[in-house]
Amino acid sequence: MKRFSRVFTVIVFLFLYLPMIVLGVASFNTGTDVATWEGFTLSQYTALFQDGALLPLLRNSVIIAVVASIIATLLGTMAAVGIHKMNRRPKALAMTLTNIPMTNPDIVTGVSLALLFAFTGVILKINSIMGFATLLIAHVTFDLPYVILSVMPKLTQMDPDLQEAALDLGCTPIQAFFKVVIHEIMPGIISGALMAFTMSLDDFVISYFVYGPRFVTLPVEIYNYTKKPLQPKIYALFTLLFLVILLMMVIMNLLQARDQKRQKGAV
Repeated sequence: MKRFSRVFTVIVFLFLYLPMIVLGVASFNTGTDVATWEGFTLSQYTALFQDGALLPLLRNSVIIAVVASIIATLLGTMAAVGIHKMNRRPKALAMTLTNIPMTNPDIVTGVSLALLFAFTGVILKINSIMGFATLLIAHVTFDLPYVILSVMPKLTQMDPDLQEAALDLGCTPIQAFFKVVIHEIMPGIISGALMAFTMSLDDFVISYFVYGPRFVTLPVEIYNYTKKPLQPKIYALFTLLFLVILLMMVIMNLLQARDQKRQKGAV
């Protein structure tokens, strides 16, 4: 049974990561046919970094991801602290509402936000409201639940006596929060920020419904590239994006493992 489980696990991981492996190999291929290996080359990456159209779009995606993750981290941390201090029933209701955006299909969220922004544009008499602001609001909206769910466990694990001790020693509630609480929940805050960044960086579905011609992100533009034969430099771009997101996930897992080890050592 154990052997079957291991074989099945290997098959699942191959199914998940084989497309990315093929894509990574194709990014180093001299030819344009994915199925035929013609030789090793780095010219695809050279062409990518010399591209005057894709790099500005990548910059737009990074700007949106960074700004949205910062705002979502600030708002999500404050929301998590507020939810943590609620009574049992309001807390359960708040957590249920937090989980809804994560379970809601992205296309439903995207269409809903697009309709909301269009309605707002009519009310404010703005002809082309879609742009950086609508993209930022949309990204903050779907990033918030991930930050809240990353911070909440750290607040639950924190010893409440630490904050009370800080108050007894003369700290104001604000000072106790920044000197004690923030320090204890920092791994959750960092994990939430990294998760929010990765979610924003590669989002396509929601961004597709709320972007404007003045500010286009990379995933949206890549969708237009898929309607025609892909250039090999796109394989290089996909590979780099995958490696960046993989690095973020590894860092997040290392931080969580380090925090768990620290908690066990404290016990």
